[in-house]
Amino acid sequence: MTLFLLGLVVFFGSHLFTALARGPREALVARLGAGPYKGLYSLAALAGFALIVIGWRGADATIVYTTPEWMRHVTYLLVLAALILLASAYLPKGKLAAAAKHPMLAGVKLWAFAHLLVNGEVRSILLFGSFLAFAVVDRIAVKKRGEPTPTTGPVSNDFIAAIAGLGLWLAIFFVLHPYIAGVALRP
Repeated sequence: MTLFLLGLVVFFGSHLFTALARGPREALVARLGAGPYKGLYSLAALAGFALIVIGWRGADATIVYTTPEWMRHVTYLLVLAALILLASAYLPKGKLAAAAKHPMLAGVKLWAFAHLLVNGEVRSILLFGSFLAFAVVDRIAVKKRGEPTPTTGPVSNDFIAAIAGLGLWLAIFFVLHPYIAGVALRP
């Protein structure tokens, strides 16, 4: 459990430093340069992620809650919506990205919430709860900083994001999920 918790602290600590400690972050960027700062940030995030993955098997798998079997279908739909939001964050912007304001953070929140609906063991609650809490905190920080939100684009870009999100969802559902999470999904 120690490696898992350490991974969560390192991964989300590096992300929260970037999101919340803007003064110290800017001072560090000025001292090191943008490239080296991004490199150190990436290494810290990657190290945290690696510790989460390595520590997962040894983390507490005690079941805190269970949900009805049909809830997995709700989760599948919410994850599809989350992946469409994520796609809309990185593809040419349409009306969806503008409506979501920060589609990547909205997608992460939806993805984490969906997983909390069906994963009631301690380690999953810690993992997905951390992602959800981080995305909420970061969204508040982004709003307070007054960062610009995407401008609206043509609805055709939303169709592109929907197709990309659906394609990613299909790949995860039918092929990748056992490799990503060690669990095969079922219809």
